[in-house]
Amino acid sequence: MAQRPGFPLKLEKASPAPRTLKTNAPVKSIVQSEVRAAPAPVQNLGMDSSAVRQRMVQKLAAQGLQDPLVLQAMGTVERHRFVESALVAQAYEDTSLPIGLGQTISKPNVVARMIELLREGVDGKLGRVLEIGTGCGYQAAVLSHVATEVYSIERLKGLHEKARANLRHFRLANVHLLFGDGMLGYPKGAPYAAIISAAGGDSVPQAWLDQLAVGGRLVAPTVTATGQQALMVVNKTPQGFKQNVLEAVHFVPLKSGVS
Repeated sequence: MAQRPGFPLKLEKASPAPRTLKTNAPVKSIVQSEVRAAPAPVQNLGMDSSAVRQRMVQKLAAQGLQDPLVLQAMGTVERHRFVESALVAQAYEDTSLPIGLGQTISKPNVVARMIELLREGVDGKLGRVLEIGTGCGYQAAVLSHVATEVYSIERLKGLHEKARANLRHFRLANVHLLFGDGMLGYPKGAPYAAIISAAGGDSVPQAWLDQLAVGGRLVAPTVTATGQQALMVVNKTPQGFKQNVLEAVHFVPLKSGVS
């Protein structure tokens, strides 16, 4: 199998995006936020031991996950920092958990599986990745370890702010959080080596396909002809798009606009 390139690496220099959210901004606006602030206080919850994360990684490997870079990232990112304090005891179980505003943090197995699919055929790190649906910021943190640059869009202001707070501790210089309509993608960062979505729609938005680089790959839950969601993998080739529908999944619905 031919190796997929890990491009693109860096964005061209552009004027800096505003750092504050404008409450009177139009629905289609996107505001970029910095996440390299001072670290948040460490949660003394007994979950900081790497052994706890390694047990989760061992379970993921037993379930068939194989990409060493993905498994290493899953074992590095502290998932308990992204869940509510009342649910910390379940942070490393293979289960989705509520994060507020009707949204959830995906199961570790699903996060690892989708990122592994995203990286298939890539030697080394991915290039620039676009994530649709930041949520609490966990998947963006994992992506930061397997990609050179991550642009993550969230349409719910409350979750965008929560992700900013959660990610401050990690000081991830290659993660850029955006508040805006994920269905529109982020044209300023295009083309992307990979695009990943944490919400499922009836079809893949054309904007995402347009912003995917030739040779790039998109992984997203999509509603099939049976009315159920399944993971869809789309490869962009010089001849056009090739798609594969994989296993059934259950994600929150993909919506337009901001809230």
